[in-house]
Amino acid sequence: VQLVESGGGLVQEGGSLRLSCTTSGLSRADYAVGWFRQAPGKGREGVSCITTDEKPYYADSVKGRFTISNDKTKNTVYLQMDNLKPEDTAVYYCVAGNLGWLTITTPSAVNYWGQGTQVTVSP
Repeated sequence: VQLVESGGGLVQEGGSLRLSCTTSGLSRADYAVGWFRQAPGKGREGVSCITTDEKPYYADSVKGRFTISNDKTKNTVYLQMDNLKPEDTAVYYCVAGNLGWLTITTPSAVNYWGQGTQVTVSP
């Protein structure tokens, strides 16, 4: 199983970025795919996921600003991040889990992790 992220970078406050996660070796019919993030000196926080029946879930801290979507033809999940804030600065990890939306409630619910991509939002 591989989860390959791309799309991180440096952006000013209020800007936008789109993260991509391309999966291989797992069935999207069995796994929710989403994102965790880890800011410097903090633990990993669940951000968003999309379930096997295409339902999106978001952490309260990103609701209304982030949008998750799924392109089945490309085995790719996207996280569109708008109105970014300095507190969104973190390493973002693509994850896959077989517990539906519970996948983003705790790191222990994740079956697979990507390598991470850095997102930095400057004031």
